[in-house]
Amino acid sequence: MRPVRDSLMLLSRSVLGRRIVRTFVPGDRVDDAVRAVAEVRTAGFAVGVERLGAPAGSAVAEYRTLIDRLADAGLATGTDLTIGVVPLDEARKICRTAAGAGTTVTVGATDADTDAGADADARIALVAALRADFPGVGVVLDAALPRTEDDCRALAGPGSRVRLVRGVDSAEADKAYVRCLKVLLGGAGYPVVATHDPRLLEIAVALASRYGRAPATYELQLRYGVRPAEQQRLAGTGEQVRVLLPYGPDWYGYLAAQLAERPANLSLLLTSLIPRK
Repeated sequence: MRPVRDSLMLLSRSVLGRRIVRTFVPGDRVDDAVRAVAEVRTAGFAVGVERLGAPAGSAVAEYRTLIDRLADAGLATGTDLTIGVVPLDEARKICRTAAGAGTTVTVGATDADTDAGADADARIALVAALRADFPGVGVVLDAALPRTEDDCRALAGPGSRVRLVRGVDSAEADKAYVRCLKVLLGGAGYPVVATHDPRLLEIAVALASRYGRAPATYELQLRYGVRPAEQQRLAGTGEQVRVLLPYGPDWYGYLAAQLAERPANLSLLLTSLIPRK
């Protein structure tokens, strides 16, 4: 992680570096997120938004402000909002505001330092409670956890939206991801295939075809600024592609996690910081 930290320090101290950061994280504020959502929607993609780091004040106030700003800009309908594990009464308030604006809500990870198994329990419990009143609430599952295949079976029912993330970068995690994909795509829910790995994306599309899935019954999700040409290519083949857009002050932790998971990205980043003659 030390090379990652050093490179990110360089990013934060240079004009070029800050521009690179903005390629992947459009800004710290709600207004930055709204502006980027407009750009992604103009490019023809569905959008998801997640905040990096817990809000400084009330989570309800932060997310309601974001939803209201998106609604004012005509961007709320069809946008998916990722929230962390918050108290049930707060989550219900967020979901109520989102439902009124046509925005969906997905419950994701609390933070990178939380025990993964305990966090998965908390996420699933919160989603189960919310779905009593808001059946469209989605949940993020980490394929690398041994429990996730069973969680996928339990959550593959009609209308259940599950976002499957890869977790750690390893051959075993890839195998687990494919096993979970088979459960979700073979079920009656709405799978969200969240990966940038070309091979896993190819497998996901092939499995969807094998199980008779129309593109409207699942989606592929790639992160903002990552493999934009592939996003365009997939959309051009008729796949439903959603771009997950992060915003917030905790960009350091976000990029550190991305670089640590994919070390090859580090050399590309460092190369971009070298002045050219």
